[in-house]
Amino acid sequence: MKMLSLLIRLICRINLLLGHLFSWFSLGIVLVCFTVVVLRYFFSTGYVWMQDLYVWLNGMMFMGIAGFTLFQNGHVRVDIFYRPAGIRRKAWIDLIGAIIFIAPFLYIITTYSLPYVQRSWRFMEGSSNFGGMPGLYVVKSFILVFVSVVALQALAMVMRSVLILTHHEELVPENYRYKEGG
Repeated sequence: MKMLSLLIRLICRINLLLGHLFSWFSLGIVLVCFTVVVLRYFFSTGYVWMQDLYVWLNGMMFMGIAGFTLFQNGHVRVDIFYRPAGIRRKAWIDLIGAIIFIAPFLYIITTYSLPYVQRSWRFMEGSSNFGGMPGLYVVKSFILVFVSVVALQALAMVMRSVLILTHHEELVPENYRYKEGG
């Protein structure tokens, strides 16, 4: 059981680190978008690669922080049953939800996106816009990053549920315990 606790800590730390790292992309998005607007409206010029850049940064940021968002309980959930529930009931809901909803969802995304990403790498795909950025294959690879970080955090949810359902609540990391009323 202590091994489960260590794995939960490791997964949560990875997603916490990635969440903080990719959140900095928002600053890059704002700066690039601001520059594009200033160039367009004050200097009547623009660069397609800059427009590609802020769109791509946005996609990479949201896919990269998906596991962090799950760690923070930031994804949409039907709270009518979950919020007032006790710790054990929340553990059951998370366990069943991860197995019935998250796992098949990630399987489908992986199954359909893997050939898509592989094809992009084979062709070293770039922007379809004239003058756009090269390296679209890197951005498309973030679909698999999304799957990985969400799968890891879902695994941590399952392990947390197992610890709680086997009466080992004390082994759940402090920053990953259920909060009262939420």
